[in-house]
Amino acid sequence: MVADWRQRGVCGTEDVDPELFFPVGTGLAALAQAEEAKAVCRRCPVMETCLDWALDTGQDSGVWGGLSEDERRAVRRRVARRRTAANKKQKAGAQS
Repeated sequence: MVADWRQRGVCGTEDVDPELFFPVGTGLAALAQAEEAKAVCRRCPVMETCLDWALDTGQDSGVWGGLSEDERRAVRRRVARRRTAANKKQKAGAQS
């Protein structure tokens, strides 16, 4: 089923260079390239599926689902903090 959503992605069309989604460096040119890639993602019908896949599979480079590497790391950190807080709350409730 992975191929199905990827085939429907805007990034897979002939007019989009796949390298666009993998900016090199952190300078202004790379940031501009990442923003251009995100603009392509915002037009994509499978953006959410792509992001879910990238998060689930730990993609650590490139723009996936409209988010950069740093943005996806931030999402993963938030999710981990929520899980930790929920686990602590659950353990505290079990001890009561």
